[in-house]
Amino acid sequence: MPSSRREGFARALVNSRFVNSPWVRPLALLVMIIVGWDLAVRLFQIPAYLIPTPWDVIQAFRTEGDKLLMEAVPTTIATVAGFLLSAAIGIPLAMLIAGSKTVESYLYPLLVFSQSIPKVAIAPLFVVWFGFGMMPKVISAFLLGVFPVIVAGVQGFKSVDGDMHDLARAMKATRLQTFAMIGLPHAMPAIFAGLKVSVTLAVVGAVVGEFVGSNSGIGYVLQRSIGNFELPTMFAALIILALIGVILFWIVDLVERFMVPWHASQRHEILVTT
Repeated sequence: MPSSRREGFARALVNSRFVNSPWVRPLALLVMIIVGWDLAVRLFQIPAYLIPTPWDVIQAFRTEGDKLLMEAVPTTIATVAGFLLSAAIGIPLAMLIAGSKTVESYLYPLLVFSQSIPKVAIAPLFVVWFGFGMMPKVISAFLLGVFPVIVAGVQGFKSVDGDMHDLARAMKATRLQTFAMIGLPHAMPAIFAGLKVSVTLAVVGAVVGEFVGSNSGIGYVLQRSIGNFELPTMFAALIILALIGVILFWIVDLVERFMVPWHASQRHEILVTT
């Protein structure tokens, strides 16, 4: 194959697969942010005890990377447990609220009221009640993650077209059949939207629980680093925390693609990628 043809083939391959990859643009933006961060620190001569340079953060990863990864394990476990608890409790509650005006009138205002209470303020109570183990972090992650699931689920279940219910009644479908064939599939996109918000908030909740009372986890590393003015370690811990959230969000997104491939958003994504 002539060299010009090989170069054209390679260029076309790069343009079609690499440039159009969904990861290229975020990575390019991330590189620009890091470069801008480094230039800002150098140009404005910001002291290292205020903002470290990217190189200092990389050095922190090299020296304490293994320890940070070990500390990320309990944080991830608490996040996943709190998120799964949010889904297991939030979706049935959304079904009850959407299906009964009486339940909605009693329960929904209390749920909104509970979200007005700062979780940092009540997190010490969880330590008093449940000790310094995993349970306070799981409960904190659950309390932050359950509300988006309920709100999105209620919106999804209530947005089912009334004509669909009339059609199901005309076909003499039972309530269970109507729910399985109409209600749940129609609400799934909204539920997954709530789950995506919930999984990121669960990360925050787990860290809040570690701030209050814990001797392990990324929250403990952050608290110790701030107290010792170890800013490179703190920034490295924040990056790992962000990666935990991104990976969990990506997993939920993959599950959504598998569960609701028929939805308009998924069809649009398939057309764009192909």
